Amino acid sequence: MRIAPVGPVVVRVRGKRPSGFIPLFALLLLSLSGCDERPKPAEGQRVAQQADQVESFLQDYWARPVRTQGTPPARFSPLEASLDPRSCGTCHVAQFNDWKTSLHGQAMGPGVLGQLVNTPAEATEEHQDCLRCHAPLKEQADSLVASLAAGAGSRRPQDAERLLHEQGLICAACHVRGHQRYGPPRKDGSVPDSAAQLPHNGWVSTAAFEDSRFCASCHQFPKDGFALNGKLLENTYEEWKARRYAREGQTCQSCHMPDRRHLWRGIHDPELVKAGVTIDVKPARIQSGVVSATLTIKNTGTGHYFPTYVTPKVVAEAYQESAGGQVLKDTLREYIIARQVSPDLSEEIADTRIAPDEQALLDYRVPLHRDAASLVYRVRAEPDAFYTGFYRSLLSENQAGRGEQLIRQALKDSTASAFTLYLQRQPLRAGADR
Repeated sequence: MRIAPVGPVVVRVRGKRPSGFIPLFALLLLSLSGCDERPKPAEGQRVAQQADQVESFLQDYWARPVRTQGTPPARFSPLEASLDPRSCGTCHVAQFNDWKTSLHGQAMGPGVLGQLVNTPAEATEEHQDCLRCHAPLKEQADSLVASLAAGAGSRRPQDAERLLHEQGLICAACHVRGHQRYGPPRKDGSVPDSAAQLPHNGWVSTAAFEDSRFCASCHQFPKDGFALNGKLLENTYEEWKARRYAREGQTCQSCHMPDRRHLWRGIHDPELVKAGVTIDVKPARIQSGVVSATLTIKNTGTGHYFPTYVTPKVVAEAYQESAGGQVLKDTLREYIIARQVSPDLSEEIADTRIAPDEQALLDYRVPLHRDAASLVYRVRAEPDAFYTGFYRSLLSENQAGRGEQLIRQALKDSTASAFTLYLQRQPLRAGADR
């Protein structure tokens, strides 16, 4: 069978294989106010030392595959020893409720599972192409192997029935190593007292959880990773790092985890996307029987390219509409904002993404239709555009195998994620130049 080429799907391409895969979501950073004060030498040295410590910590913390947790401490209760997110949710209710609605919680969705059910149980290296970011714990890899060996997993599981690998990027994937919990300092900056008798032995506090490099583990390919047209397929962290947002101290967490919410909203969230761009239109004019108009989209609040990855597509449109609301023939014009690549990842077709603080323009010049009543401006977002095409191809070519039911569900989910980002109608007076 053919294997999906990006994101929450296995990559099979010639040359170097991509070494990281993202959950279904693309990072979109909102603009926050920064500080222009430069650190004093002593402060700068302290910051540099802390950065080195974070880098060293993360290299070990995110070594793949994530090491097995081993035997839990003897004093741990079954609840404390469990890696199941539902166990974490017993006490961390708010975080669990956020997580289960997030795309991190759905990182092992039907698109991924629908392909993995066709892989042999012993193909553990192939499994890691997906699992390394979508379900990175060794225990999750073992759970997948057991499921495949039992011939299970060809149906979409209900939430209460999901096995460990089917639950995606779980709490323990980010917060547990060797049955020790890790996390950021408290909101007030304090850290746990080593003498305190806290559940599951408390947690190790580290600034790494507030650093964008924590997210880069899955949202940034290495410098020698898979690239097209000289550009890494996944380059979100470096896009952010090269722009003012990094200099202003606006991290991934600042916008995707505001108030420490475990939602990680991105391109799938209409309100976040609307906050990241500014859309303007100029009033339509009619001269010599031609309708002239301009629609501008500026990346005013996204800390990286808009959109950042090859999965989404944003389409700016303008068209003439009849009094009955019909799109009039030959009046539609559109501008696609995306990094368009071929289905097999052999070439980059176009890259029209918008860098931070830059803009894209749809210049509309079309003859006035005799039945035109309005000029409509619309901007559509298709967060899963690439996947939609891939799933359709799998099904039409009968290559879904045992995962056909899951792939059909994935196709349904991917088309349902589309939404209208902007819509405006301007009246047109047929026959009147102005």
